[in-house]
Amino acid sequence: MGSFFGTLLEEYLINPDKRTYWVYILSSFIIAIIYLYFNKKQSRIVFSSKLWLHPSAKLDYYYFILSYFIKIMMIIPIVISAKTIAFFINKNLYYEFGFNQVQSFSYENTLILYTVILFIVSDFTRYWLHRFLHTIPFLWEFHKVHHSAKVLNPLTFYRVHPVENILFGFRYSLSIGFVTGIFIYFFGSKIGLVEVLGANAFIFVFSLLGSNLRHSHIPLAYFKTLEKWFISPKQHQIHHSKKYFNKNFGGYLSVWDRLFGTLKLSNEVKILKFGLKKEQMKNYESLISILLYPFINILKRKQ
Repeated sequence: MGSFFGTLLEEYLINPDKRTYWVYILSSFIIAIIYLYFNKKQSRIVFSSKLWLHPSAKLDYYYFILSYFIKIMMIIPIVISAKTIAFFINKNLYYEFGFNQVQSFSYENTLILYTVILFIVSDFTRYWLHRFLHTIPFLWEFHKVHHSAKVLNPLTFYRVHPVENILFGFRYSLSIGFVTGIFIYFFGSKIGLVEVLGANAFIFVFSLLGSNLRHSHIPLAYFKTLEKWFISPKQHQIHHSKKYFNKNFGGYLSVWDRLFGTLKLSNEVKILKFGLKKEQMKNYESLISILLYPFINILKRKQ
């Protein structure tokens, strides 16, 4: 048991690629304390045991542990690696167009360009997959699991059905592999990421600035102009609210929501009520129902 929790801590608490990295948790906590200092009424909700010990929150804690085993046993063996995609893209470009490397770019400029393009492409594909999970009926059945959270906490981020995790795994591999394959073709071994503590610099900065507050009851909003470019914690909370599932699909950037007509600014929404419709919530109250009910509902649709 000790070794299991040690592995879990190593995977999530001391891994800068994870939302639950201790530095990100600490920074979100500090931002939350500053926010609550100026919004004392909200502190009653945030520090309430009714929030942290709510049945929905407890389910998040249990599912977080279960999802680790699901990922190890099922998702990782299925999802093709980004390295495989990159090799395939690079090989086919070479066969089609021959050797064609760019020599005029410095190593530093290549690093910056690769990091920026990788971040933009990844965020763009995340937006569209997230949107498809809402607009394609059978995919919505799986994504409902995430939206079934009645209360939000940082571990709600991991309340994701395995089928959705597989889709996001493929999205990651395809988008990262595609960009990497092209960059290897043009720049060879000069490619690399601008990193902070081993994480993509952009991801590190956004995570440091309170990404964990997106799944929380801290309605931290940005200035109106800033929210047209970057998704604030409150904007993601708006996406979780019952009335606005079809808004704010963006991961880190709100540019895609603005371009494709799905942007909702924080100042436009005053009341947030999380979860699904009342009659649907009973279908997502246990680990078994979270895993099985999407399949049951899809079968019902076909009848």
